[in-house]
Amino acid sequence: MAPTYRVGLVGCGRMGTTIDDEVRHRPNAKLFLPYSHAAAVVACERTDLVAVSDPVADKAETARSRFGAQTAYEDPEEMIRQEGLDIVCIATRPSPHAPITQFAAEHGVRGIYCEKPLCNSMAEADRMAAAINKHGVKFNYGAQRRYVRMYRNLLDMIEAGQIGELQAVIAYCGASAAQWGHTHAADMLLMLAGDGSVDWVQGTARFEAADWDGDRLTLDPPIETGTIRFANGVTGSMVPAGGYEFEVSGTQGKLRTLSNGSGYTWRRVGEHGDLEDAVGPDAPIESGTLRAMDDLVRALDDDVPTQGGIDVACRSQEIILGLVASHRAHGARVPLPLTDRALTIRPDNY
Repeated sequence: MAPTYRVGLVGCGRMGTTIDDEVRHRPNAKLFLPYSHAAAVVACERTDLVAVSDPVADKAETARSRFGAQTAYEDPEEMIRQEGLDIVCIATRPSPHAPITQFAAEHGVRGIYCEKPLCNSMAEADRMAAAINKHGVKFNYGAQRRYVRMYRNLLDMIEAGQIGELQAVIAYCGASAAQWGHTHAADMLLMLAGDGSVDWVQGTARFEAADWDGDRLTLDPPIETGTIRFANGVTGSMVPAGGYEFEVSGTQGKLRTLSNGSGYTWRRVGEHGDLEDAVGPDAPIESGTLRAMDDLVRALDDDVPTQGGIDVACRSQEIILGLVASHRAHGARVPLPLTDRALTIRPDNY
C-alpha cells in the first residue's frame, strides 16, 4: 500500500490557510482552488496534515480546527522535533524560510514545499541549497504555475520542436513587486526557457538610493522591465503590460497563455510565412498548489527529482535579485551568478 505522508504547516496566515476565502467567489476561482498550503495538503490523497504552527497561538488553533490537524504549535522547531514529519510546508513571510528549511532538513524531514519568494538574499539561498542537498531532501518551490498541466504542455510542445527553435520568452505581468509578484514571472520565464543557467540580466525598477541600508533594500520595488539572457541563447523579457500572460516565440511559431492561465493559443508558420492558428493539447484547469503537492509525493515515492527543485528555485530568485542589482548599477548588465551574495531585499515586515 502506498504510504500517507505526514505533513506539518509552518505559517497559518494568508498563503498557509486563508487565501481560498479571497478567491472562492471570483469568476476565475477554478484556476486556483485549492490554493492555500493547508487546503492542498487536505485535498491530496497521499498527505495528512497532522500539525500546524504559527507564533500567534489563536491563529494556529483556528487553522488546526479548520483543517482537521491534530496539534497546533507556536514554535515550528518544536513541531518538527515532536511530530516525525515527512513533509513541511513553509508559508511564512520570507525571512523565516531559510532557517526553517535548514532546521527541517537537519531533523529528518524528507520533503519541503516552500512559498515564494524563496528568501531575501542569495546568501540565504546558498544555505538552503546546501542543507537540502546534503540531506537529500525533496523540494518544491511555491511558484504554482510551473506544476499546472497547461504550462507543462507548453513546455512539452517547445521541447518537441512544435514552434521550431526557441528564441524568446516574454512575461506580460505589469510592473509588479520584485519579491511579491515578479518571483512568479521569473520562475515561469525560467521554466519555459528550459530551466537552464543564466548568463546575465539587465533591468529597471522603482527605488532610490535612500531606500538602501547598506546592502539591504528596505522596500520591495516594482520591476518595470527586465531582460534575461539564458545560457542556451534564449532571451527572456519582462514588460510593464499587465494581464499575467506569457508568450513563447520560436522560428516556426508562437505560444501565448491567456488571462492568467485560462487557456492558450498556438500559431505556426504557414506555407506563405504567415502565422496560422493551430490546435494543441487540451489545457485542463487545475490547482497549482495541489499539483505541486502531488509532484512532491511522486518524488518521495520514486526517489526522483521534483519539478521545482532547489536549483531552479535559487536560479529564479537570483534573476530577481540580479534585476534589482542592475537598476542599482544604473542599468548595467549584471552577470550571474551574483558576486554580491549579501544583496538583500527585506522590508521591515518581511
